[in-house]
Amino acid sequence: MNCEIPDDQAGFRKVRGTRDQIANICWIIEKAREFQKNIYFCFIDYAKAFDCVDHNKLWKILKEMGIPDHLTCLLRYLYAGQEATVRTGHETADWFQIGKGVRQGCILSLCLFNFYAEYIMRNARLEEAQTGIKIAGRNINNLRYADDTTLMAESEEELKNLLMKVKEESEKVGLKLSIQKTKIMAPGPITSWQIDGETVADFIFLGSKITADGDCSHEIKRRLLLARKVMTNLNSILMRWLDGINNSMGMSLSKPQDQGHGFSVVMYGCENWTIQKAEHRRIDAFELWCWRRLLRVPWTARRSNQSIL
Repeated sequence: MNCEIPDDQAGFRKVRGTRDQIANICWIIEKAREFQKNIYFCFIDYAKAFDCVDHNKLWKILKEMGIPDHLTCLLRYLYAGQEATVRTGHETADWFQIGKGVRQGCILSLCLFNFYAEYIMRNARLEEAQTGIKIAGRNINNLRYADDTTLMAESEEELKNLLMKVKEESEKVGLKLSIQKTKIMAPGPITSWQIDGETVADFIFLGSKITADGDCSHEIKRRLLLARKVMTNLNSILMRWLDGINNSMGMSLSKPQDQGHGFSVVMYGCENWTIQKAEHRRIDAFELWCWRRLLRVPWTARRSNQSIL
């Protein structure tokens, strides 16, 4: 599989993950700013991508990708004869054949969809296109994580051409773009063509907030806010549980002293941050806030930060 799927696709692959693609897009924005180049992004969202995979087209794609016939036959048997019915009230409709969609929860489904998506990109001939961002002699015009596809170019017209190619090839195999969720991130307003999607100044890319100017301070503030919500919810649940045990059993169990849950939320994608003094102070303040909540030390207790730590 790895020899057929290029590095542009990081979804469900060994030693690859969402953070890699977040790092890639941040690095591209940074390099574009360094060389004073405009960069245009299109974040494509497919409508029910995994549910729209056509089985017959999938088998043909696997054959074109060079998958051995005996493996394709095994997959055919796995998907053959699938039926479903719809229950309405106390009645059920007639049974019907299922000819689309990969199996939910099956580990093979992830690989099958990657082949399906790669077939679209190959037919769109994105690798052969001269459009995109040129870095270290390599032309980069797309980044993918499963069905999350990001197109990039140095001009409006180039981005339009890439989007039209991908849209056309996607519709040929049954995948349709969700216009409401497809976003364009550009250094300025799009004027040369009527876009299919909303123009935005920032975008939540694989769980991380990406801005057109590459400023990470917004993402750090967002992460700290999310972590505070997590810590508040967890702390209230744990404290009620411990107090209930202490009251019912006459015991005094120690209070939890672990802010790891909150920091795992904060530090997601932190490899790409450029931390200034202001952000450093915010992170330190969040750590102290976590400890004070876990130890039930109010701000009116007049205890120094050193005594808390």
